[in-house]
Amino acid sequence: MKLFWILSALAATLSAETFTGVITETMCGVKPHTMFQGRTDAECVRMCAKGPHQYALTDGTNVLKLSDQKTPAQFAAQKVKVTGTFDEKSKTIKVASIEPLNP
Repeated sequence: MKLFWILSALAATLSAETFTGVITETMCGVKPHTMFQGRTDAECVRMCAKGPHQYALTDGTNVLKLSDQKTPAQFAAQKVKVTGTFDEKSKTIKVASIEPLNP
């Protein structure tokens, strides 16, 4: 039984992908964050993600939801590298890790 869990964990690790983009939320997505005048993009992203919208990753064209809704807050409006597996049906990345990318 232990071997099964080890092999399952190994398979999940091997199928992980890397995605790069900017942390946004599902309301604005690729559009500019202008809803809250006088606020930074990061503040807007965090405020929108507190409501009915979710943190997401955008490459400028696509918006992919993130399964982890806590870690992205510290990277709001920043360019990052997300490692995880992508579920095509729900358009969601099952997040294993998020790391900032230097501009």
